[in-house]
Amino acid sequence: MSEKLKVGILGATGMVGQRFISLLDGHPWFEVVTVAASARSAGKTYEEAVGGRWKMDTPMPEAVKGLTVMNVAEVEKVASTVDFVFSAVDMSKDEIRAIEEAYAKTETPVVSNNSAHRWTPDVPMVVPEINPEHFEVIADQKKRLGTTRGFIAVKPNCSIQSYAPAFAAWREFEPYEAVVTTYQAISGAGKTFRDWPEMEHNIIPFISGEEEKSEKEPLRIFGKVEDGVIVPASEPRITCQCVRVPILNGHTAAVFVRFRKKPTKEQLIEALRSFKGIPQELELPSAPKQFIQYLEEDNRPQVAMDVDFERGMGVSIGRLREDTMYDFKFIGLSHNTVRGAAGGAVLCAETLKAKGYITAK
Repeated sequence: MSEKLKVGILGATGMVGQRFISLLDGHPWFEVVTVAASARSAGKTYEEAVGGRWKMDTPMPEAVKGLTVMNVAEVEKVASTVDFVFSAVDMSKDEIRAIEEAYAKTETPVVSNNSAHRWTPDVPMVVPEINPEHFEVIADQKKRLGTTRGFIAVKPNCSIQSYAPAFAAWREFEPYEAVVTTYQAISGAGKTFRDWPEMEHNIIPFISGEEEKSEKEPLRIFGKVEDGVIVPASEPRITCQCVRVPILNGHTAAVFVRFRKKPTKEQLIEALRSFKGIPQELELPSAPKQFIQYLEEDNRPQVAMDVDFERGMGVSIGRLREDTMYDFKFIGLSHNTVRGAAGGAVLCAETLKAKGYITAK
């Protein structure tokens, strides 16, 4: 009998669900035993339900092809088969909040890729290298939900992964103001070029809801747990524009930043390269050995060369230089469906397991 924790994927047939399936194939701690999706997919094998819509660049793992898709709305039935679930359901925010709480109340931990609970005060939104202490709020969330084991934890928006880690590495220099423009891949909308041919040779200067997320979510990550809730930080103040660009995977950010304590370029680069957290210290299975790399070349980071750094779990920074109006400017790059989505959630689950929040039922 396997000693791995039994995992369910909610929303398993969509792009992020497929990424979960791909990343968890052969995972040393977790085994996907249950896939759940909408009623129209329920009863089919996973291979049948996905059909020609498999969007990963690696084949569908053999271990999941024959799994019978369960109806995600049959909460008790799905929850009875697993130790915890990853959530990537495609529903309205109200529906997501309701169904994730319903799973948590069956004493099933929920690690969510969705945005619906990112501002629920007692739900931790975590980048494990930056703010793992926010998991402490789970104890208060359990009191609210009336659970002993069930809870919800989320990972933040994909686009902030390309610059928020730099701000975290530079905390000692007190970054307090930033101007950010993100150039976001089409997979962030769950699309490929086959699905969205009009994106070829095109740029769309609007992504619904992204600018607010990009400005506000870093402040929640940098906040503190106080009286059973997470209180966002007040700085760095961020203003952001988000642009959809004809790239399949990889979100790039162009950033201008001001510091209260004036660092040198050399100090900033050293802080990036030496920055690490609990995932690196514990050598968690999905953790990048090097969380942030700094690239010296003027033409880096590039999506084509750098998006898969550390299997897509690392962040690449380059073109750091002094600015005439702000203190410094730089370019950041992260893989939006690995570190920014399913991979970030898997690393959260590994951290939660290591800290004893997720155990076998």
